[in-house]
Amino acid sequence: MELTEPTVWAPDLLELGEGLRWVDDRLVLVDLLAGRLLETDGDRPGPLRELRRLDVPLGAVAPLAGRVGDWLAAAGTGVTVLPATGDARPVADLVADAPEPTRMNDAVADPHGRFWAGSMTYAGLPGQGTLYLLAPGAAPVPAVTGLTIPNGPAFDATGTTMYLADTPRGEVDRFTVDRATGALHGREPFLRLGDSDGSPDGMTVDAAGHLWVALWGGAAVRRYRPDGTLDRHIQLPARQPAGICLGGPDLRRLFIGTARLGLTEPGATDGALLAVDVEVPGLPTATATG
Repeated sequence: MELTEPTVWAPDLLELGEGLRWVDDRLVLVDLLAGRLLETDGDRPGPLRELRRLDVPLGAVAPLAGRVGDWLAAAGTGVTVLPATGDARPVADLVADAPEPTRMNDAVADPHGRFWAGSMTYAGLPGQGTLYLLAPGAAPVPAVTGLTIPNGPAFDATGTTMYLADTPRGEVDRFTVDRATGALHGREPFLRLGDSDGSPDGMTVDAAGHLWVALWGGAAVRRYRPDGTLDRHIQLPARQPAGICLGGPDLRRLFIGTARLGLTEPGATDGALLAVDVEVPGLPTATATG
């Protein structure tokens, strides 16, 4: 089937649909504040299936290399392993001692097996968010500080370019990533969006090196060229797109998670999982090295 317009892909309505990943020929996502890990098929619409339910917020997961069904997850106040069977196994508690109530938010693995996870205060206090780097065999380190609500990051195919959104500020910055160590250099502004555009939330880079951005409050997703110019704008039937990924049989299906969170009168498709087909495929989902 070919989707030329944004289409409701699952009948479920989520509070905060985030952390979309295409893994093992299926779409995986979270309902963040509900702590739910969900999956669905990518070839035809259908209901979401619950894989796990935690008693803490679940920001995002990455598949663990060589361990089918195991996930590395940004959850609660840190990072944990969610095995295919059995109880979660904590890896690092990153923000339990923060001065304000704080939780993990978006997270992703890069092409070199490192895991990047952002934190934010529940109140969304300016400057209190951090992007953490968890490299194999090393202690977690704060890679970017002074953020408010970090989203992403998103990496190019080589893992040497990283995009990071700070959602309330309407900003996306670009970094150069050291291939060997993960150290960040050369931070530069990539996007600066106005209030009428919406706020940059989930992001993904496609095979041509263009950046797709979900615009929270803007009811749209956009594709930007590497020079920061707008390439495509897709209007959506949901006001708060939050997470995106490219998947499906040929990685040309753009999946969009949306949210009902904070809407006093949500519409019929606010919180729905949406899908639309695009011309340029995505990149394979990176795995985290455990």
